Amino acid sequence: MRIEELYQCFLQCDGISTDTRNITPNSLFIALKGDNFDANQFAEEALKKGALFAIVDNKKYHTDKEKMLLVSNSLETLQLLAKYHREQLGLPVIALTGSNGKTTTKELIATVLAAKYNIAATIGNLNNHIGVPLTLLSFNDDTDIGIVEMGANHIGEIAHLCQIAQPDYGYITNFGRAHLEGFGGFEGVIKAKSELYDYLEDNSKIAFANTDDPRQDAKTLTFSRYTFGLDESNDLVIKSYSAQPNATVELDNHTFTSKLTGIYNSTNIAVAIAFGKYFGIDLEVIKNTVSQFTPNNNRSQWLQKGSNDILLDAYNANPSSMEVAISNFLQLDTTKNKIIILGDMFELGKESGKEHTAIIERLKEHKDITNYNIGSIFFQYKTDESNQHFFKSFEDFSKALENKPLFKDSLILIKGSRGMALERILEYIN
Repeated sequence: MRIEELYQCFLQCDGISTDTRNITPNSLFIALKGDNFDANQFAEEALKKGALFAIVDNKKYHTDKEKMLLVSNSLETLQLLAKYHREQLGLPVIALTGSNGKTTTKELIATVLAAKYNIAATIGNLNNHIGVPLTLLSFNDDTDIGIVEMGANHIGEIAHLCQIAQPDYGYITNFGRAHLEGFGGFEGVIKAKSELYDYLEDNSKIAFANTDDPRQDAKTLTFSRYTFGLDESNDLVIKSYSAQPNATVELDNHTFTSKLTGIYNSTNIAVAIAFGKYFGIDLEVIKNTVSQFTPNNNRSQWLQKGSNDILLDAYNANPSSMEVAISNFLQLDTTKNKIIILGDMFELGKESGKEHTAIIERLKEHKDITNYNIGSIFFQYKTDESNQHFFKSFEDFSKALENKPLFKDSLILIKGSRGMALERILEYIN
């Protein structure tokens, strides 16, 4: 079946479904396959539950010639359908990638632009080869600007996503030491993320660039860009960044204060301001939207439990994000005891030992800060330092908490990879 014909079926539907547990009436069900599942076998069920059409790529389950649309590959069809839909709408699309801060930055930009425009953006972190097409297919004639977050764990993935989304504007938050196993090292990270810049340059599109980051500055010198940073030559000149404790940006006699923490989030705020100004939004309006933005999903959240102030940043972790989170925490002014609770970092390959050891060695220097390290990787490199404590698993740590409450009148940082689920610690803090 030709893509034009499939698209006409899509236009008759009210959204896309890829899971029969979440079927919506008159939706288009797309049967995807994975290593351990084949959604083709649920196509009939999807139609019974209210899907208008079902795209299948297994003849065995092509049982309804009218409602089931047989294709050679359902995933490729999803991606082609998304690309075709994006071309039909012709709206401006902003693409974001980077090692750290993608989702927070995307949500900040969406919040700012929504003050003037009808914005549609990636939901959560659905930013892979399936999530990006689904995001594009959620855009419609009422959408003024689309925002697409792009994630990757191997070289070539961002280039592929750009061919589908065809962004008009792009921004890379940073190059960090994340997914090193898949990228083959830090240089691989730079090459992979820069595929967004390659697309923008090859197609005469525009990059937004933080010129205070030498790598981002250098990578965007050869094509159209909108810049922000501390230097007076930028399109948006930043007077100062601060985070004591909330991330704040000063420019043009305006102070933009947020509920976020960390200097790294000040940069994320700055690019949201840059997009807002580029798209003609008044700075006073941007200031109000930034102040109202509330982080969620365990990302840089300030919480209070009993006498303790907690910085919960447990959504994910890699060496770069761990480094800036610790640096930010160390510079915070407080009269309370400081406690740092860290969990293992995953997907680091052969660099794992070196990166975990580097964090342990750094925190050795801060004898006045109690440091708890949780997970089998950290445990391999445990020390006998009086301020450092190691637990092979979360269960071991939780048992220690049950036997002896450890937190009172403290300022606490909690950070680890998603698989560690360190937000569970909150249950043990009174």
